[in-house]
Parts: sequence; structure tokens; C-alpha cells
Amino acid sequence: MPLLDDKRAMELNGILDDIESEMEEKDTVRELAMKSSRAMARLSVNAIGGLHRDDDVRKLLEEAREEARRLRSLLQEHPDVYYSGFVENAHQEVTEAAIAHSLITDSHLPRPEDLAVTGRAYVLGLGDVVGELRRYALERLKEGEVKVALEALEAMETIYEGLMRFNYPTALMAIKRKQDIARSLLEKTRGEVVVALRSFELEKRLGELKERE
Repeated sequence: MPLLDDKRAMELNGILDDIESEMEEKDTVRELAMKSSRAMARLSVNAIGGLHRDDDVRKLLEEAREEARRLRSLLQEHPDVYYSGFVENAHQEVTEAAIAHSLITDSHLPRPEDLAVTGRAYVLGLGDVVGELRRYALERLKEGEVKVALEALEAMETIYEGLMRFNYPTALMAIKRKQDIARSLLEKTRGEVVVALRSFELEKRLGELKERE
């Protein structure tokens, strides 16, 4: 008797047919997820760029959030795709843009569930906000708005302290590099703001002396 007779061969083919159908579905879903992730990243990057130009970026941010909500719904039965690298990277972009906007415009600070992102992606995206706040602080210094730059520096310090709460293996949360970059940016920005403050105070004193003459 053959090891794989006609009946068992049919059974095997039936099993393989089911697996092939599952893989076809997953491949289709993955392609849709990649397209959605690219859309989220593009909207978020455009929102950050507009934010630094003082544009109203609320529509872009809402579109990014809606895309994240649709993707979460699409991937409910495909957690392996949902927790894959490219989706998490897009979630980080959405988080970065939304938090940067909330801080710079003094609006509601979004939670992960507001953005339809994972908690891990939220923390990693928060790490990138430090760089945007540095950029904002330097822009304000160029405009002579030292007080606003100092507020941005204080926000950077608070975020950095929050990031340092997370001390987990890289396999669980790849945050070490984000922490190192945040520390470096914070130190650079602190030095630049201190120099600007001293210059501002010196100019102020010189102005007061001229007024007395």
C-alpha cells in the first residue's frame, strides 16, 4: 500500500488549498496595510512640515488618524501584520505629528487610543517629538523669542525623563537608540538656549543703561 494513496493525497491537497487561501488573503491584507502605512507616514510628515510653517494642519492629522483607525479595523484578524515593523513605523509618525502639534499649539494631548496606535508605537513616536521640539526651539531663537524656546526646552526635558522610564529589552521595545538621541539633542539645545538667554539678558541690561544716560 502506498504511503500516500489517492484518498490521503486528496486530503493533503485540501489542507494545502486551505493554507494557500489563507496566505493569499494575508498577502492581500499585507499589501493594503503597506499602502495604508505609507499614507499615514506621508500625511504625518506633511503635517509636521506645515506645523513649522504655522499652517493649520488639523485636517492632515485627522486624515492620518482616520487611516490608522481603518488599518486597525482591517487587521483585527491579522495581528502578525498589525504588529509588524512597517505598521509600527507609520504609527510612530502619526504619534510624533499629533503630539508635536498638541504641544506647539497648546491643544489636547492625544492618548494612544485617540490615535488608534499601539502603546509601544506611542512611546517610540514620543521619542521623535524631542527632535521636533529642538527644531521649534531653534526657530524661535532665530525670531528672538527666547522665552518660547525655553518652554520648548523644558518640554524636551520632561519628555526625556518620561522616555527614561522605559528600560526593557530591545526585543520588547527598541527604545535605547531613541533615548540616546533624545539625550544628545537635549544637551545641544540646552547649551544653545543658555547662550541665547545670556545674550538676551546682556542686551536688556545694555538697553537699561542707555535709557539712564
